[in-house]
Amino acid sequence: MTNAKILVVEDEAIVAKDLQYRLRKFGYRVPAIASSGEEAINIAIEISPDLVLMDIKLKGSMDGIEAAQEIYKHLDIPVIYLTAYADENTLERAKITEPFGYLIKPFKERELQTNIEITLTKHGLERELKVNKKWLDALLRSIGDGVIASDLQDLITFMNPVAEKLTGWKQQEACGRNSSEVFNIANAKTHNPIGSPIIKVLQDGSIVNLPAETVLITKDGAEIPIDDSAAPIKDDKDNITGAVLVFRDTTERKRAIEARQKQIEQEQLVVQLEEINQLKNDFLNLVSHELRSPLSNMKMMIQIIQASLGTEEAQRYLELMESECDRELGLINNLLDLQRLESSSYPIVPDALLLQQWLSWVIEPFQIRVQEHQQTLQLNLPANLPPLLSDSIILERILVELLNNACKYTPAGGEIILSVSHNSLEAPAKTIITISNSAEIPVTDLPRIFEKFYRIPNADIWNQGGSGLGLPIVQKLVEQLQANIQVESSNGWTKFTFTLTDL
Repeated sequence: MTNAKILVVEDEAIVAKDLQYRLRKFGYRVPAIASSGEEAINIAIEISPDLVLMDIKLKGSMDGIEAAQEIYKHLDIPVIYLTAYADENTLERAKITEPFGYLIKPFKERELQTNIEITLTKHGLERELKVNKKWLDALLRSIGDGVIASDLQDLITFMNPVAEKLTGWKQQEACGRNSSEVFNIANAKTHNPIGSPIIKVLQDGSIVNLPAETVLITKDGAEIPIDDSAAPIKDDKDNITGAVLVFRDTTERKRAIEARQKQIEQEQLVVQLEEINQLKNDFLNLVSHELRSPLSNMKMMIQIIQASLGTEEAQRYLELMESECDRELGLINNLLDLQRLESSSYPIVPDALLLQQWLSWVIEPFQIRVQEHQQTLQLNLPANLPPLLSDSIILERILVELLNNACKYTPAGGEIILSVSHNSLEAPAKTIITISNSAEIPVTDLPRIFEKFYRIPNADIWNQGGSGLGLPIVQKLVEQLQANIQVESSNGWTKFTFTLTDL
C-alpha cells in the first residue's frame, strides 16, 4: 500500500533518519519523527497516521509500549515494534498491546517492507470486517422476518426483534430454553401440536418447511398464522453446529390470497393460481437455501463473539471470520481467473529473467512461512544458468500456486525443494523447473488433480482448506506459455515438473 502515512518513533536520530529514508524509498510518506512516547502520542493524534513504527526503549518516563497503549486508546492505528530487545518480559508486555508486528534490530529492508504491507492489508481487512459485522447485525435486526437460532442441543441462542414481537418472548428470557417452548406451533384447523422444525433440522441436516395452516401460539396464548423455513448452520467442514428458523406473520398475506382465490374461482382460473403458488414455493426454497443459510452461519459467529467479547475466544472467532472472508475472496478471484483463462488468452509479455536472482525473490515470502511450520525450503540452481525469455507474471503465478500447495501439504519437519536445470542439447533449449515436497499423493488421485474443484478425498488429514482451483489455473497458465507440466508421487515425495522454452 504505497503512499501510506507512517509515524516513526525512534530516539536515536541517525536510526530514525535511516528509517525515514528507507520508508520513503518504498513509496511511503513519513511526515514526522517522534523521539519520546509523549511526543508520539501528540503527533499521532494530530496527523492520524496509517501505521506507527515504534521503538520500545525511548527517552523519558514513557517507553514505546506505554505510548502504544495510549495511542490505541484514542486511535485505531496499527503498531509495529522495532527493538533490539527480545527478552521474555518485554515480549509479554508488548503482546498485551496486540501489535501487528515485532521486528528485532537489525532487520532487512525486505523484511520491514513485507511487515508493513502485511500490517496495512490486515488492518484494512479488520476495518472492513468491523463494518460488515455492524452491517450484518443491523440487517438481522431490521429485516421484516422473525429469526430464531439454536445450538446443537436445541437451546435458543438468538432472537431478533421481530421474533420477540411475534412470540411474545424477549431474547434474554428465551435464550437457553428449548425451541419448542418459545416457538409453540400447531395446526390452525385441528390445533394439534406440530413438532419444532429446529429439532427436525438438527436430526436430518436438511432444510425444513412448515406445513400449511400452521399457527404460532404466542406467550400470552394468541394465535398468529405463520410461514417459515428452518435450515442447518454448518461450519467449514460441513458439520452441523446449530439451526436457524426464519418465519413471518402471514395474516395479511393469507387475506390477500383468500381474496385472490375467490376472484380466481369466479373467473375459473384455478390453473393459474396453482402456477403462482408453485412459483412462490420455488422462490422461498431458493431464498432459504441460497441466502439464509450463509447469513445464519455468519450471524451465529457474530452472536458468539458478542457473548464473549474481550476474551481469547472472541479473538479466535474473529480470526476464523477473517479467514473465511479471505477464503471466499480467494475462491472468487480463482473462479474469475479460471473463467478468463478458459474464455480467452492472457496477453504474453516476455521478459529476460535472470533465474538466480528472480527465483530468490519469488521464494522469499515463503521462507518465513516454512520456518513457522518447521519446514525447510531449498533452492537448487546450476552455475551459469542462461537468461530465460518468458512472461514473469504468469511464471510467478504458476510457481506461487505450486509452492502454496507444497507448503500446505508438507508436514512439520518436511522438505520442499525447488530445482532448475537447463538442457541446451535439444532445439529449442529447455528450462526444467521442479518443485518437490515430502508428502505423497495416492496413485489413484494423480490423474484427477488438475480437474476443477477436485480435492484428494483424505486431504482433511492435513487440516488444509482449498477450493480445488489452484492446479487447474496452473495448467491453464502453463498452456499460455506453450509449456507442459507433469506430476509424479512415490516413496513419500511428490514432484511437479514444469518444462518450458523461450517465448
